[in-house]
Amino acid sequence: MKNVIFLGWFLLLLASCNSNAKKDNHVAQKQDSSELKASIQRGKTVYNDMCITCHLPNGKGVPKAFPPLADSDYLRENQKQSIKAVKYGMSGEITVNGITYNSTMSPLGLSNEEVADVVNYINNSWGNTIDHFVTPEKVSEL
Repeated sequence: MKNVIFLGWFLLLLASCNSNAKKDNHVAQKQDSSELKASIQRGKTVYNDMCITCHLPNGKGVPKAFPPLADSDYLRENQKQSIKAVKYGMSGEITVNGITYNSTMSPLGLSNEEVADVVNYINNSWGNTIDHFVTPEKVSEL
């Protein structure tokens, strides 16, 4: 009888711990979601100030001159390089959606927070659904 009672208490304790973990994870996801939404909104402002001239309001860029950010295979497959390009600029040949580009993007002088925000905006605009929440801390690690 003691073993049955002990087993019952053990299972109850285990279930309640598991339940709290799920609740905490759900709260963290909601917090990340609201943080991401705020970051995207700030990123839209940065994009409109710094990126729109070359990559255009629709993110489609200028063929053979400035690569598209909209539905971009390069962006999806090269997140670290894309973040570095926003932070430090970029030059040299890249291929985006099957088209080769060989131009220069000068460093924009953005803070780590501005880089994170604009990348989050780009990652979630114009058909991009890149599940990669960029934080200023992640930018600083690069």
